[in-house]
Amino acid sequence: MWQEFIQWLEKLQIPCTFQKHWGVCCPGCGFQSALIELLKGNIWESIHTYPALIPIIITILLFFINLKFNSKLTAVTLKSSFFLSITLILSNYIIKLISQS
Repeated sequence: MWQEFIQWLEKLQIPCTFQKHWGVCCPGCGFQSALIELLKGNIWESIHTYPALIPIIITILLFFINLKFNSKLTAVTLKSSFFLSITLILSNYIIKLISQS
């Protein structure tokens, strides 16, 4: 059943409109593929495909934890995780742009 779900997700992948029209990847390119690799259990392949995926997932989880408990520790951790995610997204995007040139 899990394999069927992953195959279903693979069929549903949306092509990048940004890349289609302008010929360069967008900051989110690779997110879907990395998520599928993570669901398959290929953690290193997921990180290689889109390094910000796991920090984004952690940020989302911390956001909901912070909504529930609203403590200073979770708020600080949430902010740190958010900035780590943004840094990874931007650095990965810049590296992709440089390597495409």
